[in-house]
Amino acid sequence: MKSFGLRKETVLAYSFLIPILLFYTIFLVIPVVFSFVISLTEWGGFDLESMTFVGLDNYKKIFASDSTFLDPILTNTFVFAFGSVALSFIAAMMVSFLITRLRWQGLWRSIYFLPAVTTIVAIGNVWLYIYNPTNGILNEILTSVGLKPVNFLDNPSIALWAVIAVSGWLGIGGAVLILTAGLKGIPHDYYEAASLEGAGMWRQYFSITLPLLRPTILFVLITSFIGGLQSFTLTLVMTRTGGPGNSTNVGALEMYNQAFSFGNWGVASAMAFVLFVVIFIITMIQLIVFRKGGVESY
Repeated sequence: MKSFGLRKETVLAYSFLIPILLFYTIFLVIPVVFSFVISLTEWGGFDLESMTFVGLDNYKKIFASDSTFLDPILTNTFVFAFGSVALSFIAAMMVSFLITRLRWQGLWRSIYFLPAVTTIVAIGNVWLYIYNPTNGILNEILTSVGLKPVNFLDNPSIALWAVIAVSGWLGIGGAVLILTAGLKGIPHDYYEAASLEGAGMWRQYFSITLPLLRPTILFVLITSFIGGLQSFTLTLVMTRTGGPGNSTNVGALEMYNQAFSFGNWGVASAMAFVLFVVIFIITMIQLIVFRKGGVESY
């Protein structure tokens, strides 16, 4: 009777999971499998009967010596992801540290989080006006101090960095929200004990705050880096098809162009799976580096 009751509970539990598993299968598993099949074919994206199996030719094509996928596109993707994550994370660490020591913490978190809930298209267009080479705010400031105006988005050497600056600024709010929650979760007893031992603010920060904040830092870095590698909307809005000489073209934007502009769905899917492998490897490295830490480790 007891085993029958356990089986009944197990069946009941799985019956409650069926809607979620069905949703997961329809909207994630099936599309992923179908996209992998597409990566092995030559297809224009319309008639399934026109799909031609080509094996690994699409993968060979994107890794060919004359392909632009590895350089500059994949290189730009890494630079964009690392640059935007570094800017947003460093700024968020400083801002969150200050917010936890100020009054009206909720107000400050809300102010910093506003860009994160604003549509990227709107933000991209606002920054287009800021970067405008003739009457943009930045160039007005440069000319007011006697410097020459800079064409930020049409100069191949600085266009990518101009977009990275916007992406880094955009990511500060979300990181601040998570980091401040992590900071508030650290028991104050640790700091009181450290103060009694004579540890100053910086010693407490590096010996208590950072080690106990490691799981939160891991979550912020992984999610931010994955978002950076997958980002294309901001680049599309600010530099259209990839900037001058592909200087701002990133992996996700190239997939979009290959699929919807050129009709090369097989190549686009192959690029997507290559980027997936890259994201998976980097995520595993981050998990290994930050595998220890947190309040539960103490």
